[in-house]
Amino acid sequence: MGYTGGTQADPAYHRLGDHTETLQVDFDPDRISYAELLEVFWSSHRPTSRAWSRQYMAVVFYHDETQAELARAGRDRLAAQLGRTIVTEIRPAGRFYRAEDYHQKYYLRQSEELMREFRHLFPDPKVFTDSTLAARVNGYVGGNGGLARLHEEIEALGMQPPQRDRLASLLEQLGP
Repeated sequence: MGYTGGTQADPAYHRLGDHTETLQVDFDPDRISYAELLEVFWSSHRPTSRAWSRQYMAVVFYHDETQAELARAGRDRLAAQLGRTIVTEIRPAGRFYRAEDYHQKYYLRQSEELMREFRHLFPDPKVFTDSTLAARVNGYVGGNGGLARLHEEIEALGMQPPQRDRLASLLEQLGP
């Protein structure tokens, strides 16, 4: 989680300037392609709805012309499928500024029991923020992935049995 796309140096949540709140995705192209990531992006927001502020606008930030072309092609395919104009912007990526610690892994931070375990595992907030384990658990606690997927990968998450049980319990409360 962080900020990019603007000109103000060192933006913060309450001093954002012309930046947009965004996330930066580090990925292994041998496991998932940029095109596949774009498919997830296009299917997980409302690309025909205008943002009510620059802070929360929908935008794809690209790092090179190949990414820009893939983003535009995905936008154009979606527009043809929907028969509507896509207002999601496609812009060159600028410097990425990390958001404040309290903005990182929001859903996970809502569970004090799970956070106790994560503070023990990751006493350094930056390491916690960058942790794949924390990202996966944050997604599950946020209602993404579902119980079946959790049960498929829970052993690989590296959590202690009580925390695995608590995560499963939280997801069961959220429903299928």
